Amino acid sequence: MNKAVHIEDGSEPAPKKRRGRPPKHLVGTNETRRDLIRAGVVSLTEKGFASTGLDEVLKKVGVPKGSFYHYFESKEAFGLTLIHEYDEFFVRRLDRIFLDDSLSPLERLHRFFKESRDGMARYDFNRGCLIGNLGQEMSVLPTSYRQRLIDVFTGWESRLANCLREAQDAGEVPSSIDCQATAEAFWIGWEGAVLRAKLERNARPLDRFAEAFLTLIRV
Repeated sequence: MNKAVHIEDGSEPAPKKRRGRPPKHLVGTNETRRDLIRAGVVSLTEKGFASTGLDEVLKKVGVPKGSFYHYFESKEAFGLTLIHEYDEFFVRRLDRIFLDDSLSPLERLHRFFKESRDGMARYDFNRGCLIGNLGQEMSVLPTSYRQRLIDVFTGWESRLANCLREAQDAGEVPSSIDCQATAEAFWIGWEGAVLRAKLERNARPLDRFAEAFLTLIRV
């Protein structure tokens, strides 16, 4: 039985790259690279870093192990790419919701809660947040991931803080609330709610957190 190789566990050196051009079936296409990224994101949202083997990801896509390094410089680089791709996806979602001026600021927050709830339910609560999962596993991650994960959360916080400031301007949120600090507290609590929902395999933790947060910030 082949031993699973983690995306980056530091236990095995990357095989030496072959000189010259990659095999013909790798030339002129980015589709396989995209498939590897998609498979990696799914695995990390479902199982996290420690339980995800590189062999598993390669098998899903049908890529020989030796060909992996034609697509990514290293396992560490692959993991950083997954963080980047997930962040880009999530930021697009946050901007679509929090910048929707057809809704009031608090209605946008309600929309975020609903879409998040529906999204987890769609996959039977098997998938969580890739960034939150990795943050819990920092002790087994490359050190380069730490600041990248912090930067991702900072970006998410700034988007929510801007939405809360708009809510203050609209009289939906008390002017006494520190929007930046409240946004930071939100993501700390929300990631815990996502983890608990995945653990319990139901939406109750998401609903409880949403209710408590909205009660906290309402006028």
